[in-house]
Amino acid sequence: MATDTGTTGTSAGALPRFPDGFLWGVSTSAHQIEGAADAREASVWDTFTAEPGRIKDGSTAAVACDHVHRHAEDVALLAGLGVDAYRFSVSWPRVNSPGGLDFYDRLVDDLCAAGVRPVPTLFHWDLPARLDWLRRDTAAEFAQYVSVVAERLGDRVTKWITLNEPAEHTLLGHALGVHAPGRRLLFDALPVAHHQLLAHGLAVQALRAAGATDIGIANSHGPTWPASGEAADVEAAGLYDMLLNRLFAEPLLLGRYPEGVGELMPGSPEDVEADLGVIAQPLDWYGINYYAPARVGAPQGTDAEFGGITLPAELPFAVRQIEGRPLTDFGWPVVPEGLTELLTGFRSRYGDRLPPVVITENGCSYDGLDDQDRIAYLDGHLRALHRAITAGVDVRGYFVWSLLDNWEWAEGYARRFGLVHVDHETRRRTPKASYAWFRDVLRAQR
Repeated sequence: MATDTGTTGTSAGALPRFPDGFLWGVSTSAHQIEGAADAREASVWDTFTAEPGRIKDGSTAAVACDHVHRHAEDVALLAGLGVDAYRFSVSWPRVNSPGGLDFYDRLVDDLCAAGVRPVPTLFHWDLPARLDWLRRDTAAEFAQYVSVVAERLGDRVTKWITLNEPAEHTLLGHALGVHAPGRRLLFDALPVAHHQLLAHGLAVQALRAAGATDIGIANSHGPTWPASGEAADVEAAGLYDMLLNRLFAEPLLLGRYPEGVGELMPGSPEDVEADLGVIAQPLDWYGINYYAPARVGAPQGTDAEFGGITLPAELPFAVRQIEGRPLTDFGWPVVPEGLTELLTGFRSRYGDRLPPVVITENGCSYDGLDDQDRIAYLDGHLRALHRAITAGVDVRGYFVWSLLDNWEWAEGYARRFGLVHVDHETRRRTPKASYAWFRDVLRAQR
């Protein structure tokens, strides 16, 4: 509830004031909410979900939240929430179909009319099924698609995101095979990382050519904690940190791969060096998706279940549970202070090479309309974020994942990340307690 000091009341006390001009928003992604309505080329996720056993509840995203038909209702929810911005994604397969950009034209117009800033992500895992990130030419095709979108929407869109979580798309989709396209290549998946990063660099060039001046990426990051002080655990944690954090940050921020990784990328050393010049295009801001730290130790010789994913025994590290922490319904540990640690660590590691930061995703899966656990989660993470700002990290915005309960990839409809409950039979929207809480937070911050 608002007070005369402009802070927000919670059971834990009032949230601190964030800087003037701080950008508040919520996020979604196309494949998770749109449905396959109207013309849409097949994506790798359509192919993947058609294979029996790939999705835990056997569902598909053929309808999802039916956002294509109900986007006006969703824009009204955004306006009622009072967010500054809406981070959505543009579906490459939809744009490739006749009239596919018309939907995004309408969506952007409606957002602007509602006073909500459109922030499109140009790739959020729904690759057209005819393409393959193992092929270098996919990066060039991505840049062509980005040019088409920018030409159509650039008169109203002023903030852009190139890729979402290339780390997860590489590791879950191509190394472990638990996401589309379902390949289990382990370390042979590294060319996928390189080609996505190259696609990012080419997309930045395409957006700059179209006049864009506010461009970032949404990379997922989290602190890596060694399971112990033993040398084997410290070494394993360092490798994990390289794969999940440094591999996707340092080419963008420093123009180089971590030591020893560049030799594993496709092409000659000269080719990789030239690509890094494209990858390291200057960014206006750096997006971070944060959910939890990882506790990592030496391999234990057996497959392990972690966060709904089976990690094979042949990996040179093992992800262990973080004990003594509450868990979300997804089984992820709730560690707000990990966000402070991550951000201050990035500032220390990258110094003035780190642009201003935007938290492009942060959220949790809990059931129920009276979702007090989600409120506590968001409250704790906003406090942790403010501590990072107080410590000197230049953070410019925060986006909650997610506006709506959606189709959660390999989990199907089993996980609920939304501020708004969606009945997956009727698609009826019902704001949760967390929606009202976040609305009041935004009112108080202003």
